[in-house]
Amino acid sequence: MRESTWVSLLLLLLLPAPQWGGPQDGRREPELEAEHGPLQPFDLLYASGVAAYYRGDYESAVRDLEAALRSQRRLLDIRTRCARHCAARRPLVHPGSGPGAELPFFRALLARASCSRSCQNQRLGGPASRHRVSEDVRSDFQRRVPYNYLQRAYIKLNQLEKAMEAAHTFFMANPEHMEMQQNIEDYRETAGVEAVQLVDREARPHLESYNAGVKHYEADDFEAAIKYFEQALREYYNEDVKCRALCEGPQRFEEYEYLGYKGGLYEAIADHYMQVLVCQHECVRELATRPGRLSPIENFLPLHYDYLQFAYYRVGEYVKALECAKAYLMFHPDDEDVLDNVDYYESLLDDSIEPESIEAREDLTAFVKRHNLESELIKSAAEGLGFLYSEPNYWVSYGERQDENRVPLGVNMEGAEVHGLPMGKKSPPNIGRDLREGGPLLYENITFVYNSEQLNGTQRVLLDNVLSEEQCRELHSVASGIMLVGDGYRGKTSPHTPNEKFEGATVLKALKFGYEGRVPLKSARLFYDISEKARKIVESYFMLNSTLYFSYTHMVCRTALSGQQDRRNDLSHPIHADNCLLDPEANECWKEPPAYTFRDYSALLYMNDDFEGGEFIFTEMDAKTVTASIKPKCGRMISFSSGGENPHGVKAVTKGQRCAVALWFTLDPLYREVERIQADEVIAILDQEQHGKHGLNINPKDEL
Repeated sequence: MRESTWVSLLLLLLLPAPQWGGPQDGRREPELEAEHGPLQPFDLLYASGVAAYYRGDYESAVRDLEAALRSQRRLLDIRTRCARHCAARRPLVHPGSGPGAELPFFRALLARASCSRSCQNQRLGGPASRHRVSEDVRSDFQRRVPYNYLQRAYIKLNQLEKAMEAAHTFFMANPEHMEMQQNIEDYRETAGVEAVQLVDREARPHLESYNAGVKHYEADDFEAAIKYFEQALREYYNEDVKCRALCEGPQRFEEYEYLGYKGGLYEAIADHYMQVLVCQHECVRELATRPGRLSPIENFLPLHYDYLQFAYYRVGEYVKALECAKAYLMFHPDDEDVLDNVDYYESLLDDSIEPESIEAREDLTAFVKRHNLESELIKSAAEGLGFLYSEPNYWVSYGERQDENRVPLGVNMEGAEVHGLPMGKKSPPNIGRDLREGGPLLYENITFVYNSEQLNGTQRVLLDNVLSEEQCRELHSVASGIMLVGDGYRGKTSPHTPNEKFEGATVLKALKFGYEGRVPLKSARLFYDISEKARKIVESYFMLNSTLYFSYTHMVCRTALSGQQDRRNDLSHPIHADNCLLDPEANECWKEPPAYTFRDYSALLYMNDDFEGGEFIFTEMDAKTVTASIKPKCGRMISFSSGGENPHGVKAVTKGQRCAVALWFTLDPLYREVERIQADEVIAILDQEQHGKHGLNINPKDEL
């Protein structure tokens, strides 16, 4: 089937927006009018701006980067408006009964697809396909990378306030960039600008209003708190419509190549529709997640109604307090405190008002009804179509409002208990095993440097002389012959920072190259042997009671790119944890996919020190406060447990090339590194060949 036919088919899958999410004033949207001239694709403008920056044309860089940001915002706005416009103009028709009853339904789908394409083409001034940018560009805009270039360009143009604004906008989505934080402090000191004056150009209105509501609530200014919480809800529901509309774009079929997909009509529609529906269902997490954070604000939407129920009570609007309390109970029907609040608010009503006539907020009722229907449909489809789906707990009960007003004055508090976790910094994650260290280092000449206490942390050790100078030179030499750019990161040249080139190679690849004679086999074997040596040291030093297995073995080099080191403010590798998703704002590390949750210990074995920068650092969970900094050198090894107790990263490599062997280990044999098992087999075969034993009729190349 031709690509154009597939595109036409998938365009049929656009979904209608809910009725309650349309224009709130009841007015019809104006007819769509063409813009003057075609909208320029933002990826082309972005590339032009970056190119101008690197050739020193900062005025052009600012012009094109600003235009790229405007173009991207305009593109998203057009797609959103077209989706809402076509939902109103071309509603889906339910099929009737009898022969051909499904035809009206498909006619509606075709009309919606045609409307969507025509609307976008008209507003964009050309085919919408011109704006289908790459995943890398989309990722850069999501991470606000253009603002990093903008702040540098504005500084070159001596426009300090605009540089500060761009830097702050970038930092809000990249809180792990300590250098950027320092830049902002330097800008503020130079310009005399307080932190409250900094502007986030990509601030999400509903989150800003919610934060303002919380501040006024905590200051006992309940009138203002009500104003901002109600505004936050209006903005939330509007953002929800936008989020759902943007889910209606192209989807990626994970299990097969898009153009090679062979599903039938109903399978294709069902596959695409379910991906769109799951995306829309997940908007509740998207809207609750702050920029630069991995996890959403717990219980985010219900909290609006929890705050409002008490705020309305304090200003004497008992009907609205009751409506909001009942709204909160739609998420948590067994919350004893709020159930007591409902009884109390009902007792305060005028005699002319029947308590049963007061129902939960209308805005939320429609939202929850749709959310529950979506959940049922997705679960049913997962069972019928055979795909995996686990419904997340979107409204965790421990994300409750924590203050003395949880239960209003007047409610009987005898025997009552305030539910929820205490506020404040959360304790580090439980590692789930006995923590011990100080076991034997097993090999001569290895020098102990620092333990966990001296490194200001938990389950950390620093050792020297794990490699000799000769071994370092041999490994560094073999690295140049086996490494591939972007190895382990789908070929991305600079997966962590655009200012460095990343190269890597696995043990199995080294042995393959050694067997083929492309590098000395002895050197490839050394890579294998020293990684096994490191595994035994880690297992022994941390006094583990069970076998430690390899999870991943990777020789890596990071090379500073010439001409890109001026005023670097990023990290060579951002602050992270190895087996959980670090959430600096919440002081939490979520042990859930896509993190490698099975990893238990990590180690880095350094090969050289003839470079500048590149210090390994541990931080607190805030990803900012450095607790230890380690300068790499030949034979030095740092090892630590892989969880949230050990957030770490690498400072910018500003000159030369930094090389190391990176090792991750697991205590679970189910997650043993497959390539390592294959490498073990190759080593066994090579040993047999060396001793003249050819009993096994196996070609080593087949094993590779």
